[in-house]
Amino acid sequence: MNYSTHDPGAAATVGASAWTGEYTSGVATAIQGIPSEVTDPTNAAILAISEDCLSGFFRDPFEEIASRCGVPLATTLERLRAMLAAGTIRRIRQTLMTTNLAPGALVAWQVPADKLDAAFDYMVHKDPFSGHVVIRSTDADTPGSAFRLWTTLKVPQAFSMSAHCEYLMRRVGAAQYRLMPARRLFALGVGHVRRKSIPPGSKSEQPGRVLDTTVVQLSPLEWRVLEPLKREFAAEEICGNPWAPRAAAAGLSLDEFCRVADGLVARGVVGRFSTFLEHVKPSALGTRVTRYNALFHWRVPEGREIEAGREIGRHHILTHAYWREGGPDFANVNLMAVAHGTDKGTILEHKAAIDAHLESVGVEVSYTNVFWGGRSEIKPSEISPKAYADWCLAAGLHLSSMAGQGR
Repeated sequence: MNYSTHDPGAAATVGASAWTGEYTSGVATAIQGIPSEVTDPTNAAILAISEDCLSGFFRDPFEEIASRCGVPLATTLERLRAMLAAGTIRRIRQTLMTTNLAPGALVAWQVPADKLDAAFDYMVHKDPFSGHVVIRSTDADTPGSAFRLWTTLKVPQAFSMSAHCEYLMRRVGAAQYRLMPARRLFALGVGHVRRKSIPPGSKSEQPGRVLDTTVVQLSPLEWRVLEPLKREFAAEEICGNPWAPRAAAAGLSLDEFCRVADGLVARGVVGRFSTFLEHVKPSALGTRVTRYNALFHWRVPEGREIEAGREIGRHHILTHAYWREGGPDFANVNLMAVAHGTDKGTILEHKAAIDAHLESVGVEVSYTNVFWGGRSEIKPSEISPKAYADWCLAAGLHLSSMAGQGR
């Protein structure tokens, strides 16, 4: 199906009042008669843009998606609502460059087998500062394979990641953990629908960009805009001019809200406007966007991490690539990347192509490994200092015991 026209005037008539779904206990039920699978050609066209192609802030992001994919605005809004209601899309939100807003790390946890599932559940449901929560395994007994539980972690500025991890370790019964902050990022995106047809070895002509992880300080006004800016969209909010109600709730005019948001883009703390697919669990009709989630590890010579990271980051299959120090538990790897796909063999072909490219440009890899993702839950990490203080109070923790800078 191909749409060659876009009706910008539809924004005037398609708003929150156009929502026709039903709600039970705050959860949207699927909209009858509207396709919600990623395999539908119109949905695929929308998702190819909406997943990770809108970098920065847009005053009307839904109209921008419609314009770029060539689907009329009214249809784009209808399909996004339907996919969100059906669970095909798990969330729609403005992402932030949280690496620049709060200290963060990838954390590997060694948890006894009989406590692993309970630890997973705790990280998902009880710790709003743990984001991606994944149980991983390796194809053989290799360095680090005893670390089955992996999470991403953000703690707001002025608090300590180590103190937070010590608390979590006691709560879930972990034997140990390894904090791996990102020193640099070389690829950051999603685009699972768009990546389905990427052949092994596909890469950009230029090396991946280098993204810094320096944490910036925000003003009270910037936090006032950032809080509603990052909040997920409910189905009834998928409409034209979606920021106006949030600006009003923040006590700001729409122009002022957008001006501050544009300033946050200039400061490097706003990521992209994105629709996040439920990419591991099957849809209502059994469709999976992806099946395998691979975390690649490489050890390259000290001093060549940025050079090698940029060569890795140019490969289109990767959703993430970064410089992280794995330490002795992980054979001192220093570069990591993530790829998703529906076929394990194809993912390994992508990995082999990256390895061959590194060799071709003279980067020596003295060790490499793959950690495969199994059970997983993906959620954004909370970064608000106020939210952290409230969480500490609820957990019976004194703020002073969690204080610190970064690690």
